[in-house]
Amino acid sequence: MDQFFPTVAIILASQSPARKAMLEAAGVAFKSVPAHIDETAVIAALQGRPVKDVADRLAELKAVKISYAHPDAVVVGADSLLETASGDWLEKPGTPDGLVQQLRLLRGQPHQIVSAAVAARNGQVLWRHCAVATLQVRAFSEAWLAAYVASAGADVLGSVGGYHVESSGVQLFETIRGDLFTVRGLPLLPLLAWLRNIGAMPQ
Repeated sequence: MDQFFPTVAIILASQSPARKAMLEAAGVAFKSVPAHIDETAVIAALQGRPVKDVADRLAELKAVKISYAHPDAVVVGADSLLETASGDWLEKPGTPDGLVQQLRLLRGQPHQIVSAAVAARNGQVLWRHCAVATLQVRAFSEAWLAAYVASAGADVLGSVGGYHVESSGVQLFETIRGDLFTVRGLPLLPLLAWLRNIGAMPQ
């Protein structure tokens, strides 16, 4: 049975604007404390493991690290990975050229977004959840791609896949199977259910 924390502070171990926006819109009272772990090194060390395991491990590292610094709080770590149809993992594009290369690779193909969340308190993992969404990218033109990259803005360069489905990035897709919270980087509904279950939010 889950422990009960009716007055505990909630910390999001992330500086992701999308994750913060989702929690704020849902009415969760929290503060954001980025964990600053070396994600690239962790991903490299876990190559060959199932992508769900890697996303879960990254989320756990973030939550546990911040929970040691804030032992009285419930700390939520989250991470998302993109797995292509060929089994490759894509990280954040980082630059406009990287964005073009990634979207060309994804064009006309399905891929999966795997989003994991882990909650910890004082170094102890209390809860974890992993969700998957499958997205079918349409066969967009080079002209559309150039216009998208020019107009999408710098924010998408720090987003796995190089798109935001809550804005013009939704035009990349034919279909999306799975909820949009997962695509945006957080299994929000299971997290809210757990927070209610431990008394951190009203039932």
